[in-house]
Amino acid sequence: MAIQWFPGHMHVTRKAIAERLKTGIDVVIELLDARLPGSSANPLLATLTEGKPALKLLNKQDLADPARTALWLAHYNALPETRAIGLDASEVAPAAKLIAACRALAPLRGGMVKPMRVLICGIPNVGKSTLINTMVGKKATKTGDEAGITKLEQCIVLASDFNLYDTPGMLWPRITVPQSGYLLAASGGIGRNAYDDEEVALELLAVLQADYPDQIVARYRLPGSSVDSSAANAAAVAALQPDELLAVIARARGLIQSGGRIDPTKAAEVVLKDFRSGALGRITLETPAIHAGWLLAAQAEEGERVDKKAGKSKSRRRR
Repeated sequence: MAIQWFPGHMHVTRKAIAERLKTGIDVVIELLDARLPGSSANPLLATLTEGKPALKLLNKQDLADPARTALWLAHYNALPETRAIGLDASEVAPAAKLIAACRALAPLRGGMVKPMRVLICGIPNVGKSTLINTMVGKKATKTGDEAGITKLEQCIVLASDFNLYDTPGMLWPRITVPQSGYLLAASGGIGRNAYDDEEVALELLAVLQADYPDQIVARYRLPGSSVDSSAANAAAVAALQPDELLAVIARARGLIQSGGRIDPTKAAEVVLKDFRSGALGRITLETPAIHAGWLLAAQAEEGERVDKKAGKSKSRRRR
């Protein structure tokens, strides 16, 4: 099942971003989830802000795999007019790092005559409000562990010549990369009513089995696991089907219904909560190469869909 979520206020946000860009923006900051940088990058935003210097902030890097974060930073820093830095939203003084990076991207702006105008965007629940509150030293925006909290644009003065325009979290109308939809749901970037917890947890487990089986064993202390045979434990976990692994996790956590049946819904909630909180360890669900492969496959599928639709349209006209 493809996951989609684009509520009405996101249409308003898209229009607000377009209007703000008309007034003159020097740098666009896009806040990304360091655990899924490619999937949390908004292609709609890329279209709206084409030609603008970009600062990619890989937020929540303390929850991400350091080796894969390095790959993503190198990937983005190799792009023209783009800088990328890792960030923890809980950093005590992130404003100085952010301001310096923006000034490097727009060196001709600054001072009272030509104050820096910066737009900050990101998907829902990526930590943007928490970051801004940390930068200004007070609660400037509402925060919460739920997608879609911020609903209005606001201007925040970070320095006498540095204006930061904050916008609500925004996805895009149609997520064409299925894997990205599942990863966004797993991270909490999509509203809870738009997906099934069990389905998303199974997709997440499939990725974790391939890339982080040791961390599954360590977190859930699965039956039969031991310190002396960690490699064998990881191999056993990787060999299971995701639904079988979810059942094993349910039993290990005592999530049993009447009649001895496991409770897959509760088990799915546990897996998603553990990933989002970092209890599973430092995890990144994609690399630049992996995401590029997903994107190419999605583009090919979309091309086939368009061709098929065009063929049906021609057939109707002939009749």
